[in-house]
Amino acid sequence: MDAYIMRTATIRLVAGLVVGVTLLAPWAAQAGPPLDRPAPALVVNTLDGSSFDLAAHKKQVVLVNFWASWCPPCRDEMPLLNGYLAKHHAEGLELIGLSVDARGDRRDVEQAMRPFSYPAALTAGAKANAFGAPQALPMTYVIDRAGVLRAALVPGKGALTEQMLDAVVLPLLAEQATPKTD
Repeated sequence: MDAYIMRTATIRLVAGLVVGVTLLAPWAAQAGPPLDRPAPALVVNTLDGSSFDLAAHKKQVVLVNFWASWCPPCRDEMPLLNGYLAKHHAEGLELIGLSVDARGDRRDVEQAMRPFSYPAALTAGAKANAFGAPQALPMTYVIDRAGVLRAALVPGKGALTEQMLDAVVLPLLAEQATPKTD
């Protein structure tokens, strides 16, 4: 019986490590939503109690950043994202930070967000999150003014930089939203 328990515990440990490495590894394959298609649905209550509905942000370029309070690379890029939003908000840029922390870790998330002005929410409380769980952290999706998912900025190419954001975001901010034809 002891050998069975040890084998079961070992299998669970190895499976947990594989899942953890897959979630956090910079080389993790990105299997998120497809690019150049309408962005997935996202409706969340932010930490301040307001609602964020991605569909209501058409005509704006939106960054959807998945992060966690326990993820050092995530925490490292938060000041950059906050500054980038401040610099380009008047041009039509929006940002939502989506923490993958558990509901019970809300205080940690609130503490991590305290220095920043952009809205954040817990994915655990999402009314709709068709993005699914990120394959790596941090993960930032870029949605254009027409609501189309245009880029997924993932770890593995080094830390997120302003130049990386500029390369993707600035051309989208320069574009005018295409009128909706119904």
